[in-house]
Amino acid sequence: MATTARHAATLALAHALSAAERGLPVFPLSPTKLPALRSPHRGQPGHVSCRGECGLPGHGVYDATTDPVAVRALFDAAPWATGYGIACGRPPYHLIGIDLDISGHEPAAGTTPDSVAALQQLAFEHLFTLPETVTVLTPSGGRHIWLRGPANVVVPNSAGRLAPGIDVRGGGGYLVGPGSVATRGAYRLAPGTADLSAPAPCPRALLRLLTPSAHAGHCGHPPHGQSARQGEGLVQFVLASHEGQRNTRLFWAACRAYEHGFGEALADTLVEAALHTGLTEREARATIASARRLTLER
Repeated sequence: MATTARHAATLALAHALSAAERGLPVFPLSPTKLPALRSPHRGQPGHVSCRGECGLPGHGVYDATTDPVAVRALFDAAPWATGYGIACGRPPYHLIGIDLDISGHEPAAGTTPDSVAALQQLAFEHLFTLPETVTVLTPSGGRHIWLRGPANVVVPNSAGRLAPGIDVRGGGGYLVGPGSVATRGAYRLAPGTADLSAPAPCPRALLRLLTPSAHAGHCGHPPHGQSARQGEGLVQFVLASHEGQRNTRLFWAACRAYEHGFGEALADTLVEAALHTGLTEREARATIASARRLTLER
């Protein structure tokens, strides 16, 4: 067991150094995918707001570096590390990670996982195509899609905001690097992407979805044609719900409709779609009302 752990730690360092050489800031991770080094401020009274200014390691993603000497020092301080994190939002790539999660059950043969289908639906609705880029396969069956962001845009981290099962890693976040070994298994590059030297640029339409809109939550209405096109996609998203995800999909669709200013106009249609999936009218209207409150509060 000890030999296996040492082997995993040695491989993690080797992969981290390789990533750092390509310009990706890295730091050590434990098998739980959390930063391997504990905070030097633990036990101190009150909240300590330090992002490494103290000069000590143990600040998670803020320890990330491309300096090979510093990388080795971090791993020497955490010999139990079996993986490494890659800081997002940092030059030169300003990495954006699209994390497609796979729910607890494996998709049926010949079907597309919900998160992948949701991303395809977003691409269809907003007229963008995902470029060929670095993709990392996770032990749970999910995947991390790497994209390059512009230097002047900060992409926030989010969980499920784009769609259920889609998380976003941006500034202040990190991705588990390929070659890392976690409790559930290893992270590895997807076939066909190992030879790609850098992440592909993020499509502009997708970038607009990833960044907070100055108009989110406003009460104005988009042009009728635009409203109809987006509304149709949201309705189809609800209609495609399976048992166990009906409320989640309805809530997400309602939030997007209210954010874009046509929530009230689409509410009855969303209720009708929810009825087709098996929800009662009372359940559907309560879910939409919750989405409206949350959006207006934002």
